Amino acid sequence: MKYIARYGAMRFLGVFSFPDHTLLRHGNRVILKTNRGQEAGTVLCDASPQALERIRTETSEDRILRQMTAEDETEYKRMQEGEKEEFVRCRNIIQEMNLPMDLVRVEHIFGGERVIVYYTAEGRVDFRELVKMLAGEFQTRIEMRQIGVRDETKLLADFGDCGKEVCCNWYLTEMLPVSMKMAKLQKATLDPVKISGRCGRLKCCLRYEYDHYVEAQKDLPVVGCRVKTDEGEGEVIGQEILAGKVLVEIGGERGKKLLDHATVTILPD
Repeated sequence: MKYIARYGAMRFLGVFSFPDHTLLRHGNRVILKTNRGQEAGTVLCDASPQALERIRTETSEDRILRQMTAEDETEYKRMQEGEKEEFVRCRNIIQEMNLPMDLVRVEHIFGGERVIVYYTAEGRVDFRELVKMLAGEFQTRIEMRQIGVRDETKLLADFGDCGKEVCCNWYLTEMLPVSMKMAKLQKATLDPVKISGRCGRLKCCLRYEYDHYVEAQKDLPVVGCRVKTDEGEGEVIGQEILAGKVLVEIGGERGKKLLDHATVTILPD
């Protein structure tokens, strides 16, 4: 049986086979074998064709070693507590070496195969000496991973303006680009403060309905075209995309009218 499971501080997704005949369910805690080593993870669902079409996984094929035991849970909690001390020690070493980088998180892989250091920096950082010192300090392999501000938020943020968990730390598997064009099309406020997320970049949720807006807009006369209406000829000066209506400025004293797009006819140029 194959399952999709989530693991790691960055909440990676992977497909894992489980040779045991025990049926696993959503939320079951498991110990996984990944390309990083042994890791604690959570089963999300069966790896059905429908599920695989909807998500992009980081691990194409690996295995579930076992369901987490009470001893595993105790060890996992101990390691999470230890990460706090490792973070402080790592931060102190970085400050002592005066390196131009900001430490974000230290992740200790469950099996002890490596410690992953997440950091942000303006440019490239020569951390060879740092790696040597950390390897001696933690007695394991050190992996340095430079991340951007959106990934930093994914690691550290909790709740967004909507009152729910930030999407990047909840269910998003890809951090797709978001543009001001998306906000303009949806007539969202263009105040950067109101449409920026915890990372300081445009909110990911501006993408969610964008494709629907683009498709719905195709049915509407474009702004600037001449149209014929029951009240006379006029020019389209605005669109209400979700309502399927256009704002038409009609000559004379009739002024502006908000009309269903099906009731107007586009005039040839």
